[in-house]
Amino acid sequence: MVNEKLKIAVKNAKYFLLDMDGTVYLGDKLIGSMDKTLEKLRKCGKKIIYLTNNSSKSEQKYQEKLKKIGLFDGDDFVYTSGIATAEYLNEKYKGKTVYLLGTDALKKEFVKSGINLVEDKTPDICVLAYDTELTYEKLCKFVTCIKRGAYYIATHPDVNCPHPEVFIPDAGAFIKLIEASTGLLPAEIIGKPFGGMGNNLKKRLNAENSDFIMVGDRLHTDIAFGNACGFSTILVLSGESTVNDIGKTVGKPDFILDSLNDIVDYI
Repeated sequence: MVNEKLKIAVKNAKYFLLDMDGTVYLGDKLIGSMDKTLEKLRKCGKKIIYLTNNSSKSEQKYQEKLKKIGLFDGDDFVYTSGIATAEYLNEKYKGKTVYLLGTDALKKEFVKSGINLVEDKTPDICVLAYDTELTYEKLCKFVTCIKRGAYYIATHPDVNCPHPEVFIPDAGAFIKLIEASTGLLPAEIIGKPFGGMGNNLKKRLNAENSDFIMVGDRLHTDIAFGNACGFSTILVLSGESTVNDIGKTVGKPDFILDSLNDIVDYI
């Protein structure tokens, strides 16, 4: 039976915010005929925005993967917590010096955005990202700067990152490590489940809450993010969360689908 409320939400929406792994693909494998599903959404005038907390990779890197598996169209775009953090810094802290604990790829994106990165002096702001090139020297420099009073921001709070064999430490694990050493926590966290990325997108696109539908497989990040932003939310059961998980953690979906492929019944 078709859910009429979902049909109305889909009709009104201009932007589909899509988590990636577990939502549109698993590893390098499409979930069903996802390429055809997304093409149908585009033909109906819906814009696809790939939304990820992973701040270790560049927008270009994600585009390359999505193109390779047939999920990227020229009108789509990728929005990471790293990009969102750079935009936030430009809006709220324009001209401030920043020390970034992050990958070279993210540093390039920050510089491209006009962020004033520094290495050799105490910065105004320290940004903690998912640094897959982390060294002890970089970690010590970061801790020293925040202990000296630099304002502490994190791109996102995920403790673990999906991996083919086991989950591996993500930025949230680094946050806990730094807290154990310093007693300090980020003053602000930009990525899901917090609303920073959504606020940025609304400003960038001059859009309203009703223009967005957030689709994801994680209740505590994707769905909780949509809730925080006031967006309609769809939990897909093609990844991490199950129906039995609802109510056991934060994140309350407005709608539930076995996979995003089922959205074709509502277009």
